[in-house]
Amino acid sequence: MTRHPALLSLILGAVAACGFAPLDLWPVALACLAAWLALVHAASTLRAALWRGWLFGLGHFTINNNWFQHAFDFQDKMPPVLGYFAAVALALYLAVYPMAAAGIAWRFRGRAADAAPDTAYVLVFAAAWIATEYLRAVLFTGYAWDPLGVLWLPAIGVARVSTLVGTYALSGLTIVVAGSLLMLAKRRWTLPAIVLPVTALAALSALWTHAPAAAPDAPRVRVVQPNIGNEARTGAGERSLQALIRLSGRPGPVPRLIVWPEGLIVDFLESGYPDYIYADRRPFWLRSRIADVLGPRDLLLTNAPRLGFDADNDIASAANSVLAIGPDAQIRGTYDKAHLVPYGEYLPMPWLLRPLGLARLVPGDMDFSPGPGPRAIDWPGFGPVGLQVCYEIIFSGEVVDEARRPRIILNPSNDAWFGKWGSPQFLAQARLRAIEEGLPVVRSTPTGISAIIAADGTLLATVPHETAGAIELPMPPALPPTLFARTGNAAAAIVAALLFALAIAIRRRAR
Repeated sequence: MTRHPALLSLILGAVAACGFAPLDLWPVALACLAAWLALVHAASTLRAALWRGWLFGLGHFTINNNWFQHAFDFQDKMPPVLGYFAAVALALYLAVYPMAAAGIAWRFRGRAADAAPDTAYVLVFAAAWIATEYLRAVLFTGYAWDPLGVLWLPAIGVARVSTLVGTYALSGLTIVVAGSLLMLAKRRWTLPAIVLPVTALAALSALWTHAPAAAPDAPRVRVVQPNIGNEARTGAGERSLQALIRLSGRPGPVPRLIVWPEGLIVDFLESGYPDYIYADRRPFWLRSRIADVLGPRDLLLTNAPRLGFDADNDIASAANSVLAIGPDAQIRGTYDKAHLVPYGEYLPMPWLLRPLGLARLVPGDMDFSPGPGPRAIDWPGFGPVGLQVCYEIIFSGEVVDEARRPRIILNPSNDAWFGKWGSPQFLAQARLRAIEEGLPVVRSTPTGISAIIAADGTLLATVPHETAGAIELPMPPALPPTLFARTGNAAAAIVAALLFALAIAIRRRAR
């Protein structure tokens, strides 16, 4: 097929990354995937197929996660140049998953090595991609960043297929679309004749499927973005607080849910800690200043650290938390982040890595402890509100309290870690969560992109990247639970099994 299939696989993977935000060149990504499927099929040995799969993943994840270096710019113990090596090192591992999918698909190709790719090959590849992408999201705490299905957000009607089957199955169906393009190029018409018109109809369905508008008397949600980056926060606690208060607006006739971003409030807001914790900034004084911007029915949610103590009043644990503050300056509820970022909020295997000079990227010496998981808190006037802090929102099927479905998900985040590429990618994944769960999502970040997202994934309002501002709208309504909301990631397993079974049936019939 080509004199340098390994090099071409690497290039195709890198170019395919341009299909994701912020470039959103999704037709280019589909073409690259189609060409890569052909390269894997043309491999003469399993080893060659695995090598082409791994090189595709290496190129893809190196480019797609180039923002990863930016996270190393804010920790004195970790030199920024290390971030470039870390981005490649991460890609060396993540490439294992497309490698595995390629190997599985190659094993189930046609008997003749020179035969053209057929429908069964494409379907097996799609099933293998679903399985390996899910494993990427769960193994070793999981790294679910930019699943393949998020490519479809510019053609949002296709992305809304995730309401039925979820993100991982949508990624597998993306492989089917790419495989249809490959078979079209090979003049094999059956699969393209089915898949491509259905995909076009799904894309066009966005013209007549919209979430309903909010009721005029609905409570309002206000999102604050002060544009204060990580590099400007050292010793700037008072300046950050003033900026947040200034952008929080004034009370109105309807209750407001005000959302502040992650990472700006570094003071402790809970009372009852030992005196040596507080220094000069007492928690009730801080909470009172926050409460001054609230009307009698308002509620403000802010990220802040929480501590736990042992019997000797020594610090025993720390949590990355969201605290709800009412107009009486009292804390009305808390949520502790459950899905923590390895190397960011805690250091895995500290017994090995600390002696090597490695440290977590978030400044401080104590690792955070995880909370209990997704949780909906019922506040009068607002109903059940779900909370997901930053990174938690990227995990499909893991963002909703199973015991109590919320009417909205709030996602305070610190996108200042993610740079110009990572922040729009983060927003895209939050939109996909809104779509598949049928729930509006509200993101508040220090530097952008903050957004209010409707339950169908539509962006209702945003504050652009590296811009100070605030947005306020009536709280978007939730949709009825989607099929995926009822089944979870079992839907992905079902789709993968059906694709594989159909491939076996097609192959047996051909024989």
